[in-house]
Amino acid sequence: MTGADVAFWICGPLMVLGGLGLVLFRKAVYSALSMAFAMLNLAALYLALDAPFLGAVQIIVYTGAIMMLFLFVLMLVGVDTPDSVVETLRGQRVLSVVAAAGMLALIILGIGGSVTAAPVGLQTANSAYGGNVEGLAALIFGRYVFAFELTSALLITAAVGAMVLAHHRRVHRKLGQAELADARMKAYAETGAHPGSLPNSGVLARHNSIATPALLPDGTIAPESISPTLAGRGADVDAPALSDVTARTFRAVERVVEEEEQ
Repeated sequence: MTGADVAFWICGPLMVLGGLGLVLFRKAVYSALSMAFAMLNLAALYLALDAPFLGAVQIIVYTGAIMMLFLFVLMLVGVDTPDSVVETLRGQRVLSVVAAAGMLALIILGIGGSVTAAPVGLQTANSAYGGNVEGLAALIFGRYVFAFELTSALLITAAVGAMVLAHHRRVHRKLGQAELADARMKAYAETGAHPGSLPNSGVLARHNSIATPALLPDGTIAPESISPTLAGRGADVDAPALSDVTARTFRAVERVVEEEEQ
């Protein structure tokens, strides 16, 4: 076995583990780190196959720049934002299935072509243009110049979209306390949502009523949150049922604030 074979049998399984982590991890940050791990192993394979330029580009550009930029955008936008399961675009599920089938067909054809065709090798490919860097330059700025420019436009679009998502509220003047209070009173007049203060940060509660206790992480009632008056009367305080009062208040206030900003 050559050094390239040894590198393949070491880095190949590690790349598969990184790909599985990308798909199976529930947290976006863990998925991004798994993809970066797979990219590092891919760079090691490039270096083992006498392609130093590709290995350096894989580490510097893709792993060090693009993936770190992706993580930076995740930290700006937020990783705890829940995704809506409501289909907002008609036919997007059908299009996603068609796109997945097309991608699967391309992968099968690519693997089949590499297995059935006679291997050329990097030495033959590099000797055609005088070196590895020269061969890549001839392909990128010659045969695949349209795909290269399309990829650059896609990256610019992604960067602009990240800026819009991160700074979408900065295009309007920040509302003051009096304006926010006025928006809450308007929401109370329109929907009947309670205009009082919402539960403080760090308190898990479905309602801001004195009869609704706070809940601990395990779902039990926090004894410190039970009103002494109710406890003195011997009232039986149970875990509150799911209430939509706070949710309606949030929605009403957000709608009024958006109308004021527009």
